[in-house]
Amino acid sequence: MVNGKEIAHIIIVTIITAFAIALTKTLALDLTFFLYALLGVFILLLVNMFVKKATAYLLEAEIEIKIWEIKRFGFKTGDYFKKAFPLGAIIPLISKIFFIGLNGFVWMASLVFDVKAKSYRAAKRHGMYSFSEMTEEHIGRIAASGIFVHLMLAFIFYFVGGDFGTLFAKLNIWFAFFNMIPISDLDGNKIFFGNLVLWSFLAIVTLIGLGYTFFLI
Repeated sequence: MVNGKEIAHIIIVTIITAFAIALTKTLALDLTFFLYALLGVFILLLVNMFVKKATAYLLEAEIEIKIWEIKRFGFKTGDYFKKAFPLGAIIPLISKIFFIGLNGFVWMASLVFDVKAKSYRAAKRHGMYSFSEMTEEHIGRIAASGIFVHLMLAFIFYFVGGDFGTLFAKLNIWFAFFNMIPISDLDGNKIFFGNLVLWSFLAIVTLIGLGYTFFLI
């Protein structure tokens, strides 16, 4: 089930990310590139959400997509923001400063997900009073399902070609790359602690794809 809040977060991230992608080296906006990026990022995020929700459903759980937020800013006790800071809505624009010469390459890991087991999970699988929480491996599988799909889409659209096809292939690889970084609540962290072998495999494939986006596509 998709709720309005999830769609709103996807739209916000889509606009911000596409805007950052379309900024040129002189920080002017390439309108055509922006429209292509807007469409590509929106489709990409929708696919990611539905694939993860489908995987969660198969594992008898449900997830909610939201903008990546951080609450802690230091290592001392009490080093917390009074209100969670929406890093996912800001970091694509900040990253543009560092990646300005890389033709659209910006931080794309702006959405994360919370997961919870459905109420009947324990009773169905192990008995009425069994432990029903999702394990790290289950959560890792949900996160990995999105990465798998984006790598497949990148491969397909690389051969489709054309302006949009080439851009969409790049976007999928870039999205997979940033989301594979094992920090905070990103997919990479969930996969890393859920299944290190799987994370290593996906990381290698993603890095190979990333090389293609800069040198061959």
